[in-house]
Amino acid sequence: MSAGSGGARRKRIVEVLRAAERPLSGSALARELGVSRQVVVQDIALLRADGSDIVATSRGYVLREGDSSSVPTRLVKVHHTLDELGDELTCIVDLGGTVLNVMVNHRVYGMISADLNIRNRRDVARYLDEIRSGKSFPLMTVTSGYHFHRITADTEAALDEIEAALAARGYLAEVFPYEQGM
Repeated sequence: MSAGSGGARRKRIVEVLRAAERPLSGSALARELGVSRQVVVQDIALLRADGSDIVATSRGYVLREGDSSSVPTRLVKVHHTLDELGDELTCIVDLGGTVLNVMVNHRVYGMISADLNIRNRRDVARYLDEIRSGKSFPLMTVTSGYHFHRITADTEAALDEIEAALAARGYLAEVFPYEQGM
């Protein structure tokens, strides 16, 4: 298939992911569509913005449609210092998790979120380098270190292990009633 129009290509991405029996890497999708991996990444971002529930796991992209059990995902509330940021992220990826995003519940602006898609130590290092370079500050700084992560892993047991490790490090925070269902 040639690159074709963006809309047709994005429709094809959804079709391919829907038919896939396992997660598909960006490179595999790029080969299937005859475009670069970067085009696929941009298309995935546009599809997500339009409401497609496409999740980036450690093994590739997965389309979730009505079956939330296809890719175990969990929202965790955490609290830590800037100095502990690398330890928190490394803890998650070392146990097989992917940090899909970060969210803060700001008292004035409401819910603010950003995609991270941190899957491994290299992603953690890149993220920390960007933060240290002064390009930006982590969202957690506007809420005194409190923030949420949507995390995915291959199994619920892996998510349980990640949550237990975060709790053992003192990073898990209490979820208040008004934060339920975020």
